[in-house]
Amino acid sequence: MNVELAKPDYAAIKARQKATWAAGDYSVIGTMLQIVGESLCEAVDLRAGETVLDVAAGNGNATLAAARRFGRVTSTDYVASLLDRGRARAAAEGAEVEFREADAEALPFPDASFDVVLSSFGVMFTPDQETAAREMTRVLKRGGRIGLANWTPEGFIGQLFKVIGRHVASPAGVKPPSLWGTEARLKELFPGHRVTVTPRQFLFRYRSPEHWLEVFQTWYGPTNRAFAALDAEGHAALAADILALLDRMNRGGAGTLIVPSDYAEVVIAKA
Repeated sequence: MNVELAKPDYAAIKARQKATWAAGDYSVIGTMLQIVGESLCEAVDLRAGETVLDVAAGNGNATLAAARRFGRVTSTDYVASLLDRGRARAAAEGAEVEFREADAEALPFPDASFDVVLSSFGVMFTPDQETAAREMTRVLKRGGRIGLANWTPEGFIGQLFKVIGRHVASPAGVKPPSLWGTEARLKELFPGHRVTVTPRQFLFRYRSPEHWLEVFQTWYGPTNRAFAALDAEGHAALAADILALLDRMNRGGAGTLIVPSDYAEVVIAKA
């Protein structure tokens, strides 16, 4: 007897996700990741004058990196407050960038509009992964490049989400975001196109595990909302598990925190 599984309620999931990413202030975290956006623009060999779309741009790391290389950049996110942060950063640098509120799963642009599409730790969090991948491919010109930075399942952030998932249930039917950090999943999402994956590491540098936890609990939406969903006992248990993960992965010694976090730097050439 065949049992058809119910399709996830993507609209409801996205509404919760939007509230999650609006919690705290992701720009506090995102600005620290700027080096990833710079590396990503080099990986896609971005040329001055190319049209560039940054999808799920957050506060604009890849956006600003592309603008510094004289790309004609459109920066998008579905959280208006994050676009405001990106807009302020661009203004401070005198960068010419168009900012537009947009859902990564329904990009408001015609087919073949851009030479390059970027996303740095952004599009990987969309609940409907297949639709998001199709949308990025759709708006890209033939011969264009997609550049992605995605956390891996085995890396620190991938492990962090597994720890959080043991305390706060993830939405039913939604694939883990960290699958975007695996070559096998990327080839499923972008069939027929050339996918190149380069392993990279970002180093989280903080004063201590407790300092990292304080910053992420306050400012990083997923961690902020996870703690908010728990009672005092659950709060303490989650904090203990995260601190244990940080201690285990800390290569900085007793006096500081240096935690390497693996990510996949991805370049997809559209056939």
